[in-house]
Amino acid sequence: MGDRERNKKRLLELLQAAGTGNAHCADCGAADPDWASYKLGVFICLNCCGVHRNFPDISKVKSVRLDFWDDSIVEFMTRNGNLRVKAKFEARVPAFYYIPQANDCLVLKEQWIRAKYERREFMADGEAISLPGNREGFLWKRGRNNSQFLRRRFVLLAREGLLKYYTKEEGKSPKAVISIKDLNATFQTEKIGHPHGLQITYRGDSHVRNLFVYHESGKEIVDWFNALRAARLQYLKMAFPELPESELVPFLTRNYLKQGFMEKTGPKDAFEQGQVFLGNNEQGYEVYGDLPKGIRGNRWKAGLTIVTPERRFVLTCPNEKEQQEWLESLRGVLSSPLTPLSRLSLPQCRQPCEKRGDMLSSSRKLLAQALASGAQRRISVFGKVQTEQVTPDSPLGETLVPFESDRYKHELS
Repeated sequence: MGDRERNKKRLLELLQAAGTGNAHCADCGAADPDWASYKLGVFICLNCCGVHRNFPDISKVKSVRLDFWDDSIVEFMTRNGNLRVKAKFEARVPAFYYIPQANDCLVLKEQWIRAKYERREFMADGEAISLPGNREGFLWKRGRNNSQFLRRRFVLLAREGLLKYYTKEEGKSPKAVISIKDLNATFQTEKIGHPHGLQITYRGDSHVRNLFVYHESGKEIVDWFNALRAARLQYLKMAFPELPESELVPFLTRNYLKQGFMEKTGPKDAFEQGQVFLGNNEQGYEVYGDLPKGIRGNRWKAGLTIVTPERRFVLTCPNEKEQQEWLESLRGVLSSPLTPLSRLSLPQCRQPCEKRGDMLSSSRKLLAQALASGAQRRISVFGKVQTEQVTPDSPLGETLVPFESDRYKHELS
C-alpha cells in the first residue's frame, strides 16, 4: 500500500476514533466531516472549510479523501483532534454566546470561527469575559410599509432589560421601547434579503411585532445578537433564580423549525389577530393529519387539524410533503413536556374564543413558522405579507382568535 492510500486510511480511522470528537465538525457539529484544518488539527465540514480558507495565516485546509497527506501532517492530526483543540479554543465560551449548528446561516458560523481561532476570545489564558452590558449603535431597519431599509439608532440597556430604537439619530424620544422579557431574535437571511439579516420579535401594546434589521459588518450584527442573548440571560436569572443557568440557556433565543404558507378556516367577519398556545398531549392538545368530516379545502387539499381544549383549528397545506413536515413539527412540540419557562408564552385571552365556520377560504393563506425549542409553544397569526414576505412591525394579537385578512404569517413554537 502506498503512502497516499495508507495515510488516507489512517485519516478515515481518525474520523471514527472513539473519544476524539472527530466524527462531527469541530465548528458546527455537522456529521461526517470530509475536510480538515491541518494547521489547527481539527476535522471540519465543507461549509466551515470555506470560512477557514479566508484566513490562511490561521488555518490551512485539505480534503480528507482527495488531497495528499504526508506522514508528519497525519501525525499532527493524530496528536490533536477535535476535542483536544476545542478544549483549548473553547475553554471559556460565555453561556449566552450562541454556538452555531450545522443548519445555521453563514454569518453565525463565520463569526464563531473567527472568534475562536482568529481573535482567540475563548482561550483559558485570555482576558476575563464579562457580560456585554449596554450597547448602542446603528442598524439598517426595514420600513413598516415598504421594503426600504433606513438607518436607525438602537440602544440596549441590559440592567433595565430594555431595547430602544430611534428614528432620528439624535432624537430623545424612542420610536419603540422593547422589554427583554418578551423579545426573541433569530437570523432570517433569506426572508430579509441580506446575509446579515436579523429578525427581532417582541410584544408591545398587547400585540407582537417584528423588526427586520441588518448591519454591513458580520461581527457587528452577531455582537448585537449575543448582546440581546446576554440581556435575556440576566432577565431569566432574576425571574427564575431557582433554575440552573444550563436550563435557562435554551430559552434565550429560539430558531424556527419550519415556515410556509397554509390556508385556514374562518368566518367572513374579521376577528382579532391572535396566537394559539400549544400545551401537550396530556392536556388535551392533538394534531391530526386530516380534515374534519364535511370540511374540504378550496385550493389545497392536504389538511391537518389542531385540537386545543378550547376549539379546533383547521388548516390545509399546498401538498402532502408540506403536510407531513408540519405534522412532524407540531407533534414534536405537543409531545414535549411543559416547563415553568414555557408558561412565559401563555397568551392572555381578552375575549372568549369564537366558534368558526367550516369553509376554507382560498384567498386567506397563512405563512406559518415553527420555533425549535419548547420555550415558546404557540402559533401566532401575523399581519399581511407582501410578495411572500412578512410586513415589518406586523402586529399579532395574543388571543386564540385569528384575525381575518388576505394573508398571514404564522409562528409555531
